[in-house]
Amino acid sequence: MLPLNKIRNLLLIVILVITISCKNSTTASLHSHGDGNHTHETTNYFKSYTLEDAQYGTKTVVTVAGNIREISTNALPNHETGTFPNEGNPNTIKPQNRSYSIPVTPKYTGKAQWVREPGVALNGVKFEPETAEAVLCESGERYRVEAKQNLIDMGLDKNNAHVQPTGAYHYHGTPTSMIEKFDTGQDLVHIGFAKDGFAIYYSKSGAYSPSFRLYDENREGEDCAYDRPGNHLDVSIENSKPDGTFVSDWEYVEGLGNLDECNGTEINGTYAYLVTDSYPYVPRCLMGEFEEEQHGPPPGQAAQRGERSSRGNQQQHDH
Repeated sequence: MLPLNKIRNLLLIVILVITISCKNSTTASLHSHGDGNHTHETTNYFKSYTLEDAQYGTKTVVTVAGNIREISTNALPNHETGTFPNEGNPNTIKPQNRSYSIPVTPKYTGKAQWVREPGVALNGVKFEPETAEAVLCESGERYRVEAKQNLIDMGLDKNNAHVQPTGAYHYHGTPTSMIEKFDTGQDLVHIGFAKDGFAIYYSKSGAYSPSFRLYDENREGEDCAYDRPGNHLDVSIENSKPDGTFVSDWEYVEGLGNLDECNGTEINGTYAYLVTDSYPYVPRCLMGEFEEEQHGPPPGQAAQRGERSSRGNQQQHDH
């Protein structure tokens, strides 16, 4: 039998090892980017963390205290971007001063509510899937233009992102370079948090499919045009077939895919959102409680088709 002092020393060593393990939120992860295997340190982004990248100027500090996840960020991406300004986007990326207070323990309501900015990526860059651009018709219809389409050049880069007049770089779709940065080798890559507190993931295998499809009914609208400073474009709308150019081209069909109208589902017993390569790309609504200036119905509802508005309404062009 071991002497009492040796038993005590062994217990102290065990306690010390456990304490260090609990405090350290990083682990080693072996994975591949297509050019061989790499071992990276993997941070537990559900805990407090600091992300700084001198190369890109990224500064994001996340503090978890009680039931609040405080995010303070300059919203500069920690990866390569496209060239800005460019032909479709005249704006320059600039540091921001953004902060978010997100619940650590989300409350699922099951009631979909539209939101302009559904969440923020782990690097501090916001997700904002829709744009402020619209085609207006003399007959009263207003068609909101999607970021990813072939009618108007929005100047998106390979990360499906571009820049607002404020200098805010933001994601409209799959943030390719950002996903590579946070890839740990698993199919599901944790890439952010929604404003209601639920996590946002990307599935590399495409295991999760949205439940949206294009409307069968043709569009209505006469004498339609897109206008912004230095760019006037007449657009033929009447009897045209929905092709994904406009938000109202899409309808939600429950059960069509394995994601709900907010591009969410239950994963391992917990609700979560998915960013997908097909529409809606980024969640347009949230299923949990959150604080937001603008609430509304979920996307893909028939009531959104043929929005009526005055042709004289001012467009903000903030993409």
